[in-house]
Amino acid sequence: MHQDDTEHPLSGGNASAGVVRIGDTVRRPAGPWTPAVHALLTHLHDVGFRAAPRPLGIDEQGREVLTFVPGEVVWPHRFALVEPVEHLARVARLVREFHDAVQGFTPPPDARWQTLVPAEGAEIVAHQDLAPWNLVTDGENGWAFIDWDTAAPGSRLWDVAYAIRGFVPLSAHPDWRRTDAAARLRVFADAYGLDEAERRELVPMLGRRARAMHDFLRDSRARGDQPWATLWDEGHGNAWREDAEYIEAREESWAQALL
Repeated sequence: MHQDDTEHPLSGGNASAGVVRIGDTVRRPAGPWTPAVHALLTHLHDVGFRAAPRPLGIDEQGREVLTFVPGEVVWPHRFALVEPVEHLARVARLVREFHDAVQGFTPPPDARWQTLVPAEGAEIVAHQDLAPWNLVTDGENGWAFIDWDTAAPGSRLWDVAYAIRGFVPLSAHPDWRRTDAAARLRVFADAYGLDEAERRELVPMLGRRARAMHDFLRDSRARGDQPWATLWDEGHGNAWREDAEYIEAREESWAQALL
C-alpha cells in the first residue's frame, strides 16, 4: 500500500513554523542542536521512556524526522484534561519518569544545545519547556511531551519550577488565576516526589524561573531574534513578568502548602 506523502502543517506552541506531518512522521527544521537532541531521544527510548517522540533521522530536505505522537495538545483549548488533580499528579509523575530516565544519559562529546534561558544547575539534560503547550494526550492512554529542540543541561528543579507554573497553573491572568493554586502545587510536588530540602529550594525558584523567561524575551526583542521578538511584541514578556510578581508575592503561601 502506498503511504500518503502529503505534508500537513502542524500548529501549536509558539515556534512551530515549518513543522509538518507526513504519514506517521513529523518533519521539523533541523539545527546544530539536532544530533544531540536525537541522541537524547534515542537514549530515552532505549531505557523504556515512551512519553517522547522517537528520532528517525534526517530527510532529503535536511529536516529532522520524528515519530508522530497522536492526540491533542493540552494548551490552550484542552486544559480541562489536566484539571482533575489525579491528572495533574500524572503529569508530575511523567516529569519524574523523564528525569529518572535521563539520569544515565551521556551526551555526545560534540553535543551542541540550543540554550535559550541560562539554567540553574546542570545535573541532567532538562527539557526546558515542560508546559501544557508541549503535552500531547489522546485522553487516558497516551501522554507524551513533544518539542525537545530546546533541551539543554539544567536541573530537575529548574524543569519542575517551569512545569508547575504552566500546569498548576501559577498565573496572574484573571482567566487562569486559581484559588486552589497552593493545593495543586502540593499535589504536583507530592506526585513528583520532592524531598524536604527540594521543596525549600523550589519556592524561591518559582519566581526566578518565570523572570528568566521575561528576561529572555526582553533580550531577544532587543536583538531582533525571531520568533521571540514577535512574542515579546504580542505581550508574552509582560505575562511572564506579571506571573513572576504574582508568584513572588505569595511565596509564603507556597511554602506553607509544601510543608
